Amino acid sequence: MTNFFAKKLTVLAFLVVAASAFAMTDQQRAELEERIKPAGQVCMEGDSSCGSASAAGSAGSGKSAEEIYNTSCMACHTTGAAGAPKIGDAAAWEERLGKGIEEVYANAINGINGMPPKGTCMSCSDDEIKATVDYIVENSK
Repeated sequence: MTNFFAKKLTVLAFLVVAASAFAMTDQQRAELEERIKPAGQVCMEGDSSCGSASAAGSAGSGKSAEEIYNTSCMACHTTGAAGAPKIGDAAAWEERLGKGIEEVYANAINGINGMPPKGTCMSCSDDEIKATVDYIVENSK
């Protein structure tokens, strides 16, 4: 029986030593948590769990209509790529405006034919897209 207790005592001693080897101080734990914390967070539009980040994302890009045109629309609307009506082509825009400006806004926001939704400016609000359409139309008279 002495052998049985000796084995149990050895196992118990090993567990105590092993547990103390993995114990961390509060400072060590804080340093570890700092090293493994996420670098950022992904927020989808409408996700309220992200707090102000989500609200900022839905507010729009903060760019002017001309800036949006120059960064997200110009490539296609100056060359006519994928059938895009060119800026300055009054006849092409007149044809589209014959369906009403609301239809043109809807096409710009939702995409049409080869044009992706919002013309690739996914950070733009619907109002910014409408202002950009107005900018293009105004410069196509």
